[in-house]
Amino acid sequence: MQHTSGCNLAMLFVIAAIMNSCSKKQEQTEDVSFVKTAKVESVGELSSLTYPGKTRSSEQVNVAFRVSGPINRVYVKEGDYVSKGGLIAEMDNRDYKVQLSATQAEYELVKSDAERVIALWNEGNTTASNYDKARYGLQQITEKLANHRNQLADTKLYAPISGYVQQKMHEAGETVAAGMPVVSMFSNSDPEIEIFVPVSDYTRRDDLVKASCSFDVIPGESFPLVVSSYSKEANASQLYAVRLKIKGNYDKSKITPGMTTMVYVDYRTLGEGAGSSVMNKIPASAVLHVGEENIVYVLNEKTGIIKKRIVTIVRLDMHGNALISEGLETGEIVVCAGVRNLKDGEKVKELPKMSKDNVGGLL
Repeated sequence: MQHTSGCNLAMLFVIAAIMNSCSKKQEQTEDVSFVKTAKVESVGELSSLTYPGKTRSSEQVNVAFRVSGPINRVYVKEGDYVSKGGLIAEMDNRDYKVQLSATQAEYELVKSDAERVIALWNEGNTTASNYDKARYGLQQITEKLANHRNQLADTKLYAPISGYVQQKMHEAGETVAAGMPVVSMFSNSDPEIEIFVPVSDYTRRDDLVKASCSFDVIPGESFPLVVSSYSKEANASQLYAVRLKIKGNYDKSKITPGMTTMVYVDYRTLGEGAGSSVMNKIPASAVLHVGEENIVYVLNEKTGIIKKRIVTIVRLDMHGNALISEGLETGEIVVCAGVRNLKDGEKVKELPKMSKDNVGGLL
């Protein structure tokens, strides 16, 4: 009986030890974090970015009279093509004709008086003061007459460029002030493409290697571009305007101002003199910013242990990736989610990769 009791007691100790061991293993398993990972990929010597763009006229002007008055007639309507020098509008010139007529009569009077005084001066029969008054008086009235002739001529408004009428602001019968736009026009020359880039791309403008664009309405065609200008100041959204021209010959009837397009730009990943041209990319979510340092956790696939690594970020791209110039090697594995909750030297497990057959990750 005692022997049986001793055996039972020993069995209880064994069972307790096994349960305790299982409990510890379960606790250890529960302590291991599951993490999402990504492989470090090389981006080579060039990085490609895409920007939405819009075609703009290379030249756009507001056309206005240089004098004030009521409009007599507007000869164009929106959408009309006008050659440079073509008549756009005409102002009622009645007052300017009267003004010119009066000035013409004044000019004739001053001119005849000045000629008599100058003749007397040449004969030595008048003073230098009278001579100067006659000479300068004639010069003054001559300039006044030229100005009034110009004002009369300015009652007709001519196109300063060849192009299309975009908008007509005023109609016949309306009175306008000098400099008030009557119509706006855009040039019919090669249109430019305008994009807006963040400051990180603006500062890399010297590293731009090539650019091209495509249009949904022109499927299957790509058009090479060359930069024509950069804005010197950012807009309210802290973006810089960039204008690009289409290179080479193309069907100009297909591309008109106002069309939307996608612009593809290749940059050198590092500027000249910046060292190695090899650059890697990782998801931006893998980067932990601690003070002035950028940290990622690199996973040792054999041991399951993560190690902290300081990296140098060149820039972020539009696809949510961080471009890394130093600190990582191509092919390494980094943790790309929940990095704030990890510690250097911690053991983790990778989340299972989604099967290609498991659409939506439901299985």
